[in-house]
Amino acid sequence: MPNPRGLRAAALTSTAVLLAALVAGCGDDADPGGGGGDLATQKLTWKDCPPPSAAEGGGTAPSPLPGGGAWQCATMRAPLDWDKPRGETIGIALIRAKASGPGERIGSLIFNFGGPGGSGVSTLPAFASDYAKLRTRYDLVSFDPRGVGRSAGVKCESDSRLDQYFQQDGTPDDAAERNAYLKNTEQFNAACERNSAKVLPHVATTDAARDMDLMRQVLGDEKLHYFGISYGTELGGVYAHLFPGHVGRAVLDGVVDPTQDPEQSSLGQAKGFQLALDNFARDCVSKVADCPLGDSAQDVENRIAALLRKLDSDPIPGVFPRRLTETAATNGIAQALYSKELWQPLTEGLEEAYEGDGRILMLLSDALNGRDQNGEYSNITAANVAINCADEKQRYDTAYVLKKLPEFRAASPLFGEFLAWGMLSCTDWPVKGAADHPDVSAPGSAPILVVGNTGDPATPYEGAKKMVDALGKGVAVELTYKGQGHGSYDSKNKCVQNAVDGYLLNGKVPAPGTVCA
Repeated sequence: MPNPRGLRAAALTSTAVLLAALVAGCGDDADPGGGGGDLATQKLTWKDCPPPSAAEGGGTAPSPLPGGGAWQCATMRAPLDWDKPRGETIGIALIRAKASGPGERIGSLIFNFGGPGGSGVSTLPAFASDYAKLRTRYDLVSFDPRGVGRSAGVKCESDSRLDQYFQQDGTPDDAAERNAYLKNTEQFNAACERNSAKVLPHVATTDAARDMDLMRQVLGDEKLHYFGISYGTELGGVYAHLFPGHVGRAVLDGVVDPTQDPEQSSLGQAKGFQLALDNFARDCVSKVADCPLGDSAQDVENRIAALLRKLDSDPIPGVFPRRLTETAATNGIAQALYSKELWQPLTEGLEEAYEGDGRILMLLSDALNGRDQNGEYSNITAANVAINCADEKQRYDTAYVLKKLPEFRAASPLFGEFLAWGMLSCTDWPVKGAADHPDVSAPGSAPILVVGNTGDPATPYEGAKKMVDALGKGVAVELTYKGQGHGSYDSKNKCVQNAVDGYLLNGKVPAPGTVCA
């Protein structure tokens, strides 16, 4: 888990692709271009979508839409530097499914699925069936945010080097291991500067929010209608802060706490993933049949901890020729805790690991890190680090992490140390960070529906209330889902989906404090 901050990256994309893998993956390249004039008046050229690029995660072109019709892709020009709006431009890769009817079209509904660093161009088609009702009155639109995929994607290490990077020890125990960890981080960050120096200063969340407002204008919408998930909730909050008068109907699901600094966020994730692990263990032993992982929830967790201790010194075969290390196994467990749909593969993966076969846990780890079965990586890790480090002012050092380790271990015996050491990911980053935490205050904004999940590991439930308060009095309405996994709408809970659909389609805001179970 060399970049544990990336635990929140790519959960939706990887869940959809991974389930298939475990049972048996747009437009022109958006490199920097010449200067632009009035970009708000540009006309997009929509074409049938090509297969996702390697940086977007690879795979095949999107399948035809239900009822006929094809996904369409285009490239929007945006300023490389928003302080020089008539200067050099980059391309922002877009994808859409036009509104199907029946009903009067409202406009475009723009999705961001999180990360930061996830490709919207490759993710939206994977989840389109979940949003079929919303498509009756909206064009469903998503995009690769700047620095991601085809949108001037950040490039750092080669695929072979990333294989080594993700095999390193993410919980260094002595001075030699700590020096190796720091060297790997320094090498990764230096590669990002060497290969992407031009774009690194311009991938902050505020830049992406300005791109979204340009997108709104280019798509012909008076207001921005928005569905943000995970990090997409932070992006949505920042957009509302910058453009409160342009907010239409907006939903934030799987909510980032905008008041936290990186240390607080990492500590909150440690507690969130520990809660999810506790819930997984209790679920296993509560079933009628015997839990194959232990006799009690504590026994399940003790056996997992023993496995990880063994893997720290004695990795087992994973996906040939790679071996399953402690780091890879912890990544794989974390990936499975994003969705209750992955609890059964996690159970099977742990059973096999206890017998010396690490393949399933390695596949889960690969999904978190954006590696496909051909050994090619998306740029989700590079983009995740670049965007986080552009946003966050804090730069931590080894001495600080060592001082904080007891607090992180107390928050989560399994995940705490990984998340503590992950705070070093921006050490020696070549670009200064913007702020202690994002500003999302949005007085005058239209109502924003904020959906929190009590069992969310990656964006703990408490963040939803913090987002509601930070947006400002009279702006946000909170909806609670008593569930498991990351986010709420894609759990397919009817209460949640009816509330969200009712707002986006009919403008009906649910009563404050509504609870779905």
